[in-house]
Amino acid sequence: MADKEILLTPDEIKKLEEELEHLKSVKRAEVAERIKVAIGYGDLSENSEYEDAKNEQGFIEGRINTLENILRNARVIQMDDVSTDVVSIGATVRLLDLEFDEEVEYTIVGSHGSDPDQNRISYESPVGQALLGKKIGDTIEVQVPAGTIQYKILAIKR
Repeated sequence: MADKEILLTPDEIKKLEEELEHLKSVKRAEVAERIKVAIGYGDLSENSEYEDAKNEQGFIEGRINTLENILRNARVIQMDDVSTDVVSIGATVRLLDLEFDEEVEYTIVGSHGSDPDQNRISYESPVGQALLGKKIGDTIEVQVPAGTIQYKILAIKR
């Protein structure tokens, strides 16, 4: 079975590549040194420093594997291809919350760039899914754990 294509913005690709490089070039060496020092303490059966370092090594190698898999299956969304006619990944959308008469702005990103605190939502999220393909003036309804939210799309930009 083929791996699922992962849609990412150029910024998301850059962050993932930087994290991967840091793990490979810095963290691997740090944990290898910790293991070496812990082995010097002697008996490994009751050596918590050794156990902690080995656990961290496993975590780092797992994360490296995950990042390599993501990057191998990534398709970069070119920002020049982001339309301002309809909502797509990479677009920033200004919305009017019809219940509270408040404006909110979201940037639609890949699942690995999601950061709700920075108003960056995944295209796979309920709001992201409801927005994709919609135009300025459209109203959407989104089911969220707290109930139903209605938004009117006011603007779409890159």
